[in-house]
Amino acid sequence: MLHYARPLARLIGELEKLPGVGPKSAQRMAYHLLRAPRADTDALAAAIVEVKERIRFCSDCFNFSEDVRCDFCRDPRRKQTTICVVAEPRDIMAIEKTNEYSGLYHVLQGVISPQDGVMPDMLRIRELIERISHLGVTEIIVATNPTVEGEATALYLANLLKPSGVKVTRLAHGLPVGADLDYADQATLISALQWRREL
Repeated sequence: MLHYARPLARLIGELEKLPGVGPKSAQRMAYHLLRAPRADTDALAAAIVEVKERIRFCSDCFNFSEDVRCDFCRDPRRKQTTICVVAEPRDIMAIEKTNEYSGLYHVLQGVISPQDGVMPDMLRIRELIERISHLGVTEIIVATNPTVEGEATALYLANLLKPSGVKVTRLAHGLPVGADLDYADQATLISALQWRREL
């Protein structure tokens, strides 16, 4: 059995909690941090504290923001009649990299997943409906990942929103089933936006 000094063991344990970080990666990171100059580790610690203290959810779209409303929601040049619905804030950056979309966003804060105990009322769907009526939205682009949960969420939203007369489209062409938007390349996302289909 490996025996680390208590502070090192604690650091490794905390690093292992990060997504995609196993025991070996956590150990490598911990040793790297031990060898790094104190100024670098202090800067990292300060950045973590600052992001936890200053970043909140946008009051309109639930993206991460330093202000009450995020940059996208405050930008008067964004098309107010189209909302791209994503599961997580990181998905917005994937869409933005394409330079093909100029509307607003709405972050659901997850996807419907009964197996994980996530039901529709636990997502930001009610707020989306309020925004649609308030802004006079004519199209909703559902940009959830093409997974079973992402597809279930897309179909749920389509069935919920279609009676209101809003056009509901889904990203298509080029996004492989089971993939994350976060990992899709720019050309794939451009194609998916251009060839979206109505649900």
